[in-house]
Amino acid sequence: MKENARQKKILELLSSGPAQTQEEIVNYLQKEGFSVTQATVSRDLQKLNLNKVSEKGKKSVYKIDESSASGVLTEDIRKMPEDTRRLLRVLKEGFSHADVAQNILVIKTASGMAMAVAAALDSLHFKEIVGSIAGDDTIFCVAKTGEEAVLLRKRIQDIIKTALA
Repeated sequence: MKENARQKKILELLSSGPAQTQEEIVNYLQKEGFSVTQATVSRDLQKLNLNKVSEKGKKSVYKIDESSASGVLTEDIRKMPEDTRRLLRVLKEGFSHADVAQNILVIKTASGMAMAVAAALDSLHFKEIVGSIAGDDTIFCVAKTGEEAVLLRKRIQDIIKTALA
């Protein structure tokens, strides 16, 4: 339980911006009430598949990108009420694919399924979603940043792959 909460906090930190060092992440987690060491953070980063990446003209940083972990843990989904799991099945059945366009996640669904899939997304209360609009087979989800839109796509894809397998 603590590990899941800690890893979610790491993803929360990195979704708001990159961190240059593991020590920076340790300090953040300690301020959030977690008793952690650099070794613990290193293991968490490895489990979340978060590695340092180079940014143009800057030092290497830890940041969320398309290859990062989603932060959606199968164990969390098992704890959800049956109504929410039912909506996850709607999400899985209706979802076709998703593309990121800056801070907008464009989700394509089976024809006539966009409203149902959008309702499923709303029920999951993703913090990355500022708002969404659904048509017949397309949903526009607006995120605060492009990085959050990428994270959101990864989270949704991971839910579809693992949650209801």
